[in-house]
Amino acid sequence: MSDPYLGLTMLGLIVVAIMMGFPTAFTLMGLGMVFGFIAFWNPVQHWYDNRIFDLIVQRTYGVMTNDTLLSIPLFVFMGYIMERAALVDRMFHSVQLAFRRVPASLAVTTLLVCAFWGIASGIVGAVVVLMGVIAMRPMLNAGYDVKLASGAITAGGTLGILIPPSVMLIVYAAVAGQSIVKLYAAAMLPGFFLTFLYLVYILGWAIINPKIAPKLAPDQYRIAVPEYLQRVQGGSRSVVPGLLAAAFRPSVVRRAGTESGAPAGYALIAKSLLVVSVPVVLTVGTFGATWWYVTVYNAPEAAATATAPARPATVATAPTAPPAAAPAPTEDKPQEVGLAGEATDDSAGKPDGPPQEVTSFMERTTSTAGTIPAHFYPWFWGLAAVAALLLFVYFRRMDGEQLEILKELCISVVPLGVLTVVVLAVILFGICTATESAAIGALGALYLAVMSRYLRPVLWWSLVGAIVGVLLGWYEGEDFASLIVAGSISGTLLGTVAPGLWYLRTSPELRRNLKESTFLTAKTTAMVCWLFVGSALFSAVFALHGGQGLIERWVLSMNLSPLGFQFTAQLIIFLLGWPLEWTEIIVIFCPIFIPLLSHFQVDPILFGTMVAVNLQAAFLSPPVAMSAFYLKGVSPKHVTLNQIFAGMMPYMLIVCLCLAIMYIWPGMTLWLPEFLYGK
Repeated sequence: MSDPYLGLTMLGLIVVAIMMGFPTAFTLMGLGMVFGFIAFWNPVQHWYDNRIFDLIVQRTYGVMTNDTLLSIPLFVFMGYIMERAALVDRMFHSVQLAFRRVPASLAVTTLLVCAFWGIASGIVGAVVVLMGVIAMRPMLNAGYDVKLASGAITAGGTLGILIPPSVMLIVYAAVAGQSIVKLYAAAMLPGFFLTFLYLVYILGWAIINPKIAPKLAPDQYRIAVPEYLQRVQGGSRSVVPGLLAAAFRPSVVRRAGTESGAPAGYALIAKSLLVVSVPVVLTVGTFGATWWYVTVYNAPEAAATATAPARPATVATAPTAPPAAAPAPTEDKPQEVGLAGEATDDSAGKPDGPPQEVTSFMERTTSTAGTIPAHFYPWFWGLAAVAALLLFVYFRRMDGEQLEILKELCISVVPLGVLTVVVLAVILFGICTATESAAIGALGALYLAVMSRYLRPVLWWSLVGAIVGVLLGWYEGEDFASLIVAGSISGTLLGTVAPGLWYLRTSPELRRNLKESTFLTAKTTAMVCWLFVGSALFSAVFALHGGQGLIERWVLSMNLSPLGFQFTAQLIIFLLGWPLEWTEIIVIFCPIFIPLLSHFQVDPILFGTMVAVNLQAAFLSPPVAMSAFYLKGVSPKHVTLNQIFAGMMPYMLIVCLCLAIMYIWPGMTLWLPEFLYGK
């Protein structure tokens, strides 16, 4: 017995049940089983012959065999390991010293560290709680306004669910049948643009009203300069020329004191010069990698061999129907969540990795992959000249105090930053799938956690592992690039496993961190997977009753324009963000909109990215703004929920502004995935 109004009843009941506090996953499964039993009921058959039991098994097995979901536990484990390793305390201090002369320096530092740490971990609750413990009291003690302090922490903590590697985008990719790598590429620029808007708001508010963010006292941001650096700098404004001269005349620092009281030597000069070279190496590496990708890897002559199987990011066009949106499910053919578009394109079932055949919602037949952008060379050399000028000014003004700050940044920020960049680069450049990249990230997080405690053993074992990896690659006849990859992975693996296992028996803290991270990863992964099982069953029964078709006919009867549809869909998702979590919105309500995207000519990649931006409101909008409750739990008693809510509201308006800009200028979202993988 099928009835569309039974489907609408299911939809209403699930909202009521979630509002009452019932577990979402098991409520979805329960409603799906009960209403599915009604839909398949046949009086002439025994009750246990009802086909709903077969459907439950099929949907559960479909979730179990979804390769896309493999990256979720790995990325979650990566985040929990880094959060438990307590790497953020030193990072906050060093970044605060670097921005000590900026208005509202503590709030700016808090937002940047929240965003950076959120990108690395992707766990909103952990980031907000951790930054609330580290940054809330220092800002309040410095006289900062409560609304400014709480808004910076809560808004910055939510950015991790948008900027890749994001678990939210993985869940949407599995639900919508889209490519994870295209969603990651699409979310890059909007995520950083939203961070930029947050910074503009904080700086603007602090400049207009300096009372909300008083300047710090000099003793709070001054750092002691060792005696050997004072000798090296002499009467000059910059310490760099003195370091270069001391490299040839080490006697300059003879018998000079250091932080530990030991006499300075040539090794200390070499270490300082190595620290000074880090900004140069990072800048040259960034521009070099960009030049290599655009003019060599992605060059037109390479595009001529795009059909070769060795090319990991091969792009071709296909005249088949696009995987952008699933066909509207009929009353007797339910749609399975996570397989949208399977009937029209086989590639939709393989969203994990660079797509071999890429088509968008309008069957585009042109491709931008393998071409050099028209204005690439002027922009490249112009930005390179600007970067060189900034480095020159920076080194010219670098005194001993700034060199000490740079050392702190190199220790606390650079390793985590390099890991994050590597994890994203191997996905976007088609070197690894998202699952393989998540494995690299989890191994890298373990490496950093062990290295933070046992630096010297980790470095020695890493050197041994790198040598072994290079020798094995050379024995197999690999090329130079493969040797680098083999050495890096082998060094990281051996540098993690050997000292980690050795000190695991003697370090209770290391055992506790590993145990807690594993437990929390299993708990979070189980929640997500059970939620997928429940949503797959619920959506199938919902479509079986005809609820999906009824909603589609109702929306189409409104004769909305594409703008009207986008506004209506995003408004509904925005309102649902008040009482519901982002997981429920994506797995329950997004499948209702996805089949309608092709009718309104809305790109599913653009729609998914806008949903990810919009779902920032799920953590920033009362009355169920989870970020506020996370922060309240670790804030001083005089900080009220109303003050935290008031501090969050402007950022919710900034999210709406970002959504409007994304719709007006869709190229901000679609340019990068189209450049990397073609139209």
